[in-house]
Amino acid sequence: MIGGMKINLPAVAMLATLVPGPAQAAALSDAEATFLDQLVTASVVLEQRCDGYEVDGRGGVQLGARLLGSPEAAMAMIDAYAAAIKARDGESYDPGKFRPEVSDAAGKTFRRVRADLIKDPKRACAAYGDAGVDRGLLRRY
Repeated sequence: MIGGMKINLPAVAMLATLVPGPAQAAALSDAEATFLDQLVTASVVLEQRCDGYEVDGRGGVQLGARLLGSPEAAMAMIDAYAAAIKARDGESYDPGKFRPEVSDAAGKTFRRVRADLIKDPKRACAAYGDAGVDRGLLRRY
């Protein structure tokens, strides 16, 4: 739990295809794209049940704060990712948190990482899982 909010990356990881956004979606900043890529990658590791890794919510927010400038900006990106998942799944979500550019970028990363994990699970779990640990998004158990 972070700030009274439970972050459930495996649930957020259920991102096979996303709701398409408007053609004129705003671009992500380099820092946002980096954090989102790392966040999605870690969530796919958990979704694919790579042995030995679990979410490190506090570390994820700290990484996002370093990259984006504040814990609030990190939580806003996490919320945008969660809104994209909910929209894709047809669940109720806060439209003020949904960002089409987040949805599009997350979907691309999700498909790429998931394909690697399916193709060579042992190698990819170690590579992506260890990278998630190094960044603070995951921890070993």
